[in-house]
Amino acid sequence: MDLSMAAYERCELCPRRCGAQRASGKAGICGATSTLRVARSALHFWEEPPISGERGSGTIFFTGCPLRCVFCQNHEISQEGFGLEVTTERLSQMMLELEGQGALNINLVTPLHYAPHIVEAVKMARADGLAIPIVCNTSGYELPEVVAALDGVVDVWLTDFKYASSELAARLSAAPDYPQRAEESLLEMLRLLRKAGGRAADADGEDGLPGRMTRGIIVRHLVLPGEVADSCAVLDKVWEMCGNEVDLSVMNQYTPNETCKRRGGNLSRPLSEEEYEAVLDHADELGFERMWWQQGGTVSESFVPAFDATGVLAPSAS
Repeated sequence: MDLSMAAYERCELCPRRCGAQRASGKAGICGATSTLRVARSALHFWEEPPISGERGSGTIFFTGCPLRCVFCQNHEISQEGFGLEVTTERLSQMMLELEGQGALNINLVTPLHYAPHIVEAVKMARADGLAIPIVCNTSGYELPEVVAALDGVVDVWLTDFKYASSELAARLSAAPDYPQRAEESLLEMLRLLRKAGGRAADADGEDGLPGRMTRGIIVRHLVLPGEVADSCAVLDKVWEMCGNEVDLSVMNQYTPNETCKRRGGNLSRPLSEEEYEAVLDHADELGFERMWWQQGGTVSESFVPAFDATGVLAPSAS
């Protein structure tokens, strides 16, 4: 797929293929035109251990998202449009600034509706000396041809696999094709990983922390209250496709937002310990060897950073 700026003329960068004339200022279903918008650029310490380590992941949050998840914790940027306009050159500078702050990697959060900008910014940053891995932190709702076109740009895929059920995906994210698209994109990520030589990581660090992942795939799954059966079906799919070629991250940090509280039902309550343990037990039974999980008490908005444009503007000259 062509990931030049011409891709914005009639956008088909995600499975929506909405055809929006983003280059002419028309927003796609993702909410974005061809103007790059960023909500935050800062060190982030709450990712999986091979991503954050002790020094933090250099995380850049982008405005907009092709999905419409009713439970989204980042709704200010994913659906409400918060973010500042930046140039490709400024995005490249942010990457270098994060590296200078000691970041283990550059972690691009929901970036692929801006894929042409991402490709150019990474090339610029690499030319200017960027030497840390690029992490693509994504919803899993991708086109495999876009994933393929990022060969040599992305080092680590930090991808969601949200649902096995099309009905659930339609009801909660307005995307009945999500399971199919997540499977197709994950298979393409796996193909690229095998081509590159498989998972790679630095030596383990102090205090028993795993070494920084420099190449690989982490598949994330957020367990939703009342949906243990679908969570187990997701793990079945991931195991069947990938086995232990990927890391698995099973998350219990679901926090009901105001929309979910108003809707009532299971999504208006936190996940129970019993539900989470049932999914972890299933992952163990399947045989996942590199699995990340969260301790109790993670139901909190503390996992959501302040979207206040930290690090987006260029530092003032002293």
